[in-house]
Amino acid sequence: MSSRQASLQRGGTAVHLAPGKWQRLGSLTDEEGRFFMLALDQRDSLRRALGAALGISPDAVAADHLTGFKQAVTKTLAPYATAILLDPEYGYPHVIEHLPPGVGLLLCLEESGHEKAGPGGRERKTRLLNNFSVEKAQQLGADAIKLLVYYNPDASAEVRRHQQEIVRQAGGACARAGLPFLLELVSYAIEEAGTDTAEYARRKPDLVARSAAEFSKPEYQVDIFKLEFPADLKWTQEYANGAFDGKVREPVYSLAEVRERCRRLDQVTDGPWVILSAGVTIEEFLVQVDLATEAGASGFLCGRAIWKDAAPLFRDQVAMEEWLDTKGVYNSLRANAHAQLALPWMEHRL
Repeated sequence: MSSRQASLQRGGTAVHLAPGKWQRLGSLTDEEGRFFMLALDQRDSLRRALGAALGISPDAVAADHLTGFKQAVTKTLAPYATAILLDPEYGYPHVIEHLPPGVGLLLCLEESGHEKAGPGGRERKTRLLNNFSVEKAQQLGADAIKLLVYYNPDASAEVRRHQQEIVRQAGGACARAGLPFLLELVSYAIEEAGTDTAEYARRKPDLVARSAAEFSKPEYQVDIFKLEFPADLKWTQEYANGAFDGKVREPVYSLAEVRERCRRLDQVTDGPWVILSAGVTIEEFLVQVDLATEAGASGFLCGRAIWKDAAPLFRDQVAMEEWLDTKGVYNSLRANAHAQLALPWMEHRL
């Protein structure tokens, strides 16, 4: 493309992306424009899982443990993904040599975890990695940038402003570098005792939708959203009998209502979006993928739902690699199959 902007006419609306972003977004998808992406940027959660497998505290888990696990997962599962998300601490420098040709690369900007903030420390601020930036990610060959932001639209004004400003700055830096900006939004409970409660299950669809609507504003320059499923299937009439985790719950909505929540999320999100797994079981995630892509999602960016059951086997490398070669590959193929009806990103309302 010789022009400064790539343009595609869709539904009477002209869509504009810088040529560099247009091409790099395509490097994250299959030929149809669907995202089947593997997340492997976990740090603290992976440290806890490997510590449990080794019978040691998370603090005693060595850097070599983290990089070794990431290498094993990448070698086996990256060939089934259109792109992989890595951290620049334990992932990229040790894993990149195992990345197959044609698989796109996303690098994250944030530190693992969050800073406690707001009244009583119940709110969350995202922390950026030290000595890392969009420019450095570009130098390392990243095809896109990912930023995770914890967000509750009912949080205190100061915390919301902090999170919004981090996104603005990242969006601007990505625009200057010509790199696609993927924003991951994760909601959290403030008033409720936790996220596995009937109260939070009722509130979650609204929290997810309002957060997506906020960051769909042009000022944030987000190119693709990584979003939570806008409900909790474990609290639906159809699955509250413990279908996914064996715990029986009193349902708070029906599957038909959840479908409507998914459609609402698609309507308020001005740009292509993919679904994240948040560590649910692969069985629950596949249902989420079905419902999300039916509503307009362009695929998924999934980590733990695909590979988390390999972590408890970390002490026995042979058993772990066998699990990855069999069940891990099967999980990847199933996720890809369930996302076949995903909306190509260039066909989404932008």
